[in-house]
Amino acid sequence: MKQGIHPDYVQTRVTCSCGNTFVTRSTQAEMHVELCDKCHPFYTGKQKLVDTGGRVERFQKKYAKKGTQASGATQGAEQS
Repeated sequence: MKQGIHPDYVQTRVTCSCGNTFVTRSTQAEMHVELCDKCHPFYTGKQKLVDTGGRVERFQKKYAKKGTQASGATQGAEQS
């Protein structure tokens, strides 16, 4: 390797938004992160289940209204 072209590899203090800190090594002196192993839902076991049923119902309602309006217009045309 060439000498003097690489950044220094120093001890780094990583600070999470939950307040947890730990030391590792990096080219940066300090890092700030939003999630760590102490507050991430996967590691804490406090996962939230995503309710996709509500999304499906909203989708069906949205397109059911358009379908009934279109069929109502066709029925009116057939009666004339």
